[in-house]
Amino acid sequence: MTVIDPETQWVPEADEVGDDEEEMPLSLRLSIADTLTLGNATCGFMAVYFTTTGILIPHLTGSDESGMARHSAATAVILMLCAAVFDLFDGLVARKLRSSPMGAELDNLSDLISFGLAPAYFVLVYGMVADDAYQKVAAVGAIVVLLAVVLRLARFSCVTVKDGTFQGMPSPFGALTVVSIVLLELPFVATLMAIVGTAWLMVSRVEYPKPRGPLAIAMIAWIVSGMGLLAAWAFDAPGGQLLLQTGCALQLVLGAVIPLFATARRVNNFRGNRREARAAQLP
Repeated sequence: MTVIDPETQWVPEADEVGDDEEEMPLSLRLSIADTLTLGNATCGFMAVYFTTTGILIPHLTGSDESGMARHSAATAVILMLCAAVFDLFDGLVARKLRSSPMGAELDNLSDLISFGLAPAYFVLVYGMVADDAYQKVAAVGAIVVLLAVVLRLARFSCVTVKDGTFQGMPSPFGALTVVSIVLLELPFVATLMAIVGTAWLMVSRVEYPKPRGPLAIAMIAWIVSGMGLLAAWAFDAPGGQLLLQTGCALQLVLGAVIPLFATARRVNNFRGNRREARAAQLP
């Protein structure tokens, strides 16, 4: 609060104010990791934009190109893949350098846009443009995806798990699995069941390894390969459709196999602990 002398009407000069008050609050300074996180959010928003302008609006206006417009669908999914790259690197940079006090909040909000809103909206638009889809039922599936990501991110902020693992399918992996299910163009019922199953995995207690070291490199290679498959499909390259379907199918296989390995490892650990406990009780 500014103090004014009632006799002299004197007001302190700006240079007499303490240095601490002139400096920007620490909580408002963006680090390099925060900038990458904002790139994540930007990619998610642009994915929604391309889904709307390239797929939904042409469908509503009755343009000649019907169904899922290849170029716009590929662009939207590539932007989600780019968001996953930003999400991977902002964590690596934050561990190597530093993150601002609001880094964790920025990360959760950006993930909600790129891996919650964007894939859920993709599912919603799919329900509106696909020939065999039911719009209202697809809207329910989209809401399930969005709420699963919201719950997962909220739990991630509150629950501490052992180092090196995630509890539940990570939201970037879940988002890519959801859009892979849509791009496979399976029958509507199978598509919806697979989407709901993916949403359940995101809020489950199944352990997933964190992408560090060789696993992070493998993830980057997988994302780059996915971008190439999407580009080949978008430009109708020879065998592009088959390549895309193969890539999407592999994404689904990974989503299903990782929980099986995690469950098998947990069962083996439980049995090993029981054997050790019995051995300790023997005279």
